[in-house]
Amino acid sequence: MSDPWLVRPRTLRLLWRAFIVVLVLTVLAEVVVRRAPHFEIEGVFGFGAWFGFLACAVLILGAKALGALLKRPEGYYDEAADD
Repeated sequence: MSDPWLVRPRTLRLLWRAFIVVLVLTVLAEVVVRRAPHFEIEGVFGFGAWFGFLACAVLILGAKALGALLKRPEGYYDEAADD
């Protein structure tokens, strides 16, 4: 039986390309669409794209730090059952 369509390398490449095209078109739409920014920084070209990227990166780094802080030893629950 063949792999599901969503995990095939060809489909993944196509999805990545489609997502990149949509992101580029979204950023380029700022040239045509008129916006009314609330803060001066929001008027910078591509603000939504780089702000979203930075926010995602901060969330990932925060999750990794939280995971390292809350990590337990591999046999943590097995030791409690032995008592």
